[in-house]
Amino acid sequence: MRVLLVEDDMALSDALRGYLQAKSFVVDAAPGLAEARAALLQAQYAAVLLDLHLGDGDGLSLFPQIRALRDRPIVIVLTARDQVTDRIRGLDAGADDYLVKPYDPAELLARLRAVERRRSSVGAPVLQLGTLEIDLAHDSVRKNGEPVTLTQKEWALLRAMATRPERIHTRELLQDALYGFDDDTDSNTLEVFISRLRRKLGHGHIQTLRGLGYRLASAADEDQ
Repeated sequence: MRVLLVEDDMALSDALRGYLQAKSFVVDAAPGLAEARAALLQAQYAAVLLDLHLGDGDGLSLFPQIRALRDRPIVIVLTARDQVTDRIRGLDAGADDYLVKPYDPAELLARLRAVERRRSSVGAPVLQLGTLEIDLAHDSVRKNGEPVTLTQKEWALLRAMATRPERIHTRELLQDALYGFDDDTDSNTLEVFISRLRRKLGHGHIQTLRGLGYRLASAADEDQ
């Protein structure tokens, strides 16, 4: 999942970014509205973590641009404003959830996953594809009841597809889920990760639709 973190407290931003990256999230940090607006024009985000009190304006002013996006990201407001009126303003503007500072990063992660499940087509935290079980709540995968070990990038790629299993995921969408602006990539990296996942999960679980992208499947021809 690629996340845009809009936070002008650099110490807090660095700490939260590191925490989420350790959980296989791709995180781009924007210290203000100007950087956030530019980032939203350049990449497709699954979630925006938005501080309201920014050095160059009110974070709420970002919502018109967010609402205009074709695939609107999850928005969780993170702010020191603990007044009821501020929480109402944030939710009325379109926020999916609200956390008041100081907050526990683990609670933020749980809320982010909960909103993701509500908005995805999966609903339940566990996606069952034949003998493959993908647990989105606990970042785990089992095949034939046995745990499958994935790297952070492999899990990020699988999670991006598992939250919308019926969807055809274009190359561009999957690359956005894997890499931030600061990451170095080459043209074949995505195919390398797809190949690794197929070896671990069974080749039939990831379908290639030529000219369109990739999609998860129950894998009737799954490797035994």
